[in-house]
Amino acid sequence: MDYAQLGRTGLKVSKLCLGTMNFGPQTTEEDSFAIMDRAHELGINFFDSANVYGWKKGEGVTEQIIGRWFAQGGGRREKTVIATKLYGSMGDWPNDTFLSALNIRRAADASLKRMQTDYIDIYQAHHIDRNTPFEEFWEAMEVLRQQGKILYVGSSNFAGWHIAKAQETARRRNFLGLVSEQSKYHLLERSVELEVLPACQDYGLGVIPWSPLAGGLLGGVLRKIDKGRSANPDQVEALEKVRPQIEQWEAFCDELGEDPANAGLAWLLHQKAVTAPIIGPRTADQLNGSLRALEIKFDDKALARIDEIFPGPGGTAPEAYAW
Repeated sequence: MDYAQLGRTGLKVSKLCLGTMNFGPQTTEEDSFAIMDRAHELGINFFDSANVYGWKKGEGVTEQIIGRWFAQGGGRREKTVIATKLYGSMGDWPNDTFLSALNIRRAADASLKRMQTDYIDIYQAHHIDRNTPFEEFWEAMEVLRQQGKILYVGSSNFAGWHIAKAQETARRRNFLGLVSEQSKYHLLERSVELEVLPACQDYGLGVIPWSPLAGGLLGGVLRKIDKGRSANPDQVEALEKVRPQIEQWEAFCDELGEDPANAGLAWLLHQKAVTAPIIGPRTADQLNGSLRALEIKFDDKALARIDEIFPGPGGTAPEAYAW
């Protein structure tokens, strides 16, 4: 396994991050345990979760599964850099959602209890809360850090200017600020290259792409559908909008002799701002296959060909749309 510093921190994380969103809804607890154990065997030490995962309001199903796995001991907690998130609704009362100081305090304590740990390595805002000032956000996070309940703070789904505002507010408070940003980033969605990625690079945030294979569209979807495997109706509809690109992509991967899913992850790992794409295997076999992405190296010609298939925004702002 290859490791990288998370942004400007001294923290080392595996270059693939194990996403746990499927644990509970799609993957049984037994299989989830097997996947996490296998991840450690492969050297993956970076796991990502969220308090809303499991999709049963207020229960934190996925975090509970992680907690019971940690409770087995054997160094499981000590070997894991665990990242989790808050923002989504965990109840029906007005302060059970978003990023108020009250919800940050309650949500952190609840996640700690569910995961049966006394600290969270990276505590992430799952979305921007436009109604909570960053002064309040940072004060609440500072208290958690002083209490030893969190070590680092990250963001998810922030715009570039949100990152800048968050960092400048943290700087005024002499606080470390954000160390990572989870963004939707894949070959079909490259708009973060305009301002989010440059902001992350300038402020020293590690980028953790979510949905790196566009919900499966970049993972060899054509060959699966052609073989008669069942497909989500929404995925079928989404495919029809980009079918010409996907046909070119899969043909290109065939030329390389690589699986499209592994090639899609490898492309992200070639982007300077990216620390670790989040992979969401439903089985241990899928997890094993993802390791190939770390070995794929694209030369300039291959990267140019990928840009032809999936054109990005044309550079960073403002040159992408101005002079």
